[in-house]
Amino acid sequence: MSATQATSDDLLISRIAQGDRLAMQVLYGRHHVRVFRFGLRLVRNEQIAEDLISEVFLDVWRQAGKFEGRSAVSTWLLAITRFKALSALRKRKDAELDDETANAIEDDSDDPEVAVQKKDTGVALRKCLTGLSREHREIVDLVYYHEKSVEEVAEIVGIPENTVKTRLFYARKKLAELLKAAGVERGWP
Repeated sequence: MSATQATSDDLLISRIAQGDRLAMQVLYGRHHVRVFRFGLRLVRNEQIAEDLISEVFLDVWRQAGKFEGRSAVSTWLLAITRFKALSALRKRKDAELDDETANAIEDDSDDPEVAVQKKDTGVALRKCLTGLSREHREIVDLVYYHEKSVEEVAEIVGIPENTVKTRLFYARKKLAELLKAAGVERGWP
């Protein structure tokens, strides 16, 4: 994100705090896809991710006056999204398998479609990402897909920077193992 857009986002937030609906529409237009994608990666359910967008931007409308500008607006939005997503996951946890149980179920059906998908690095990478723990997936998502710095990730997730670095190290190591097992030698330069 450019410095101009960051400044522009800060201005939008201050206008939203004054009740400016047009500023809210502009902020929504600029960030709703990012919020949706991040939410979807966390909750893995499109309907819940759609609901998260509404909840996040409703919070922005209500809380804009409390935004202190200590981080980028996009970082603040992703932090709100993460909080809302984790709350949604806690609510539905009883109804679904947890990640560890789901990942432990073997899928030994390599039909022709799966064989073709394994050759596609993008598909293989996305599939391998599901093999990571939720904590590791979250860090990889923020760093590589949302291009957040270690400092920003620490703020969004609410953990120390060194913990982010450690999780990123182990996530990359595990991802490399999963990619190799899927027939992809390298997932990143």
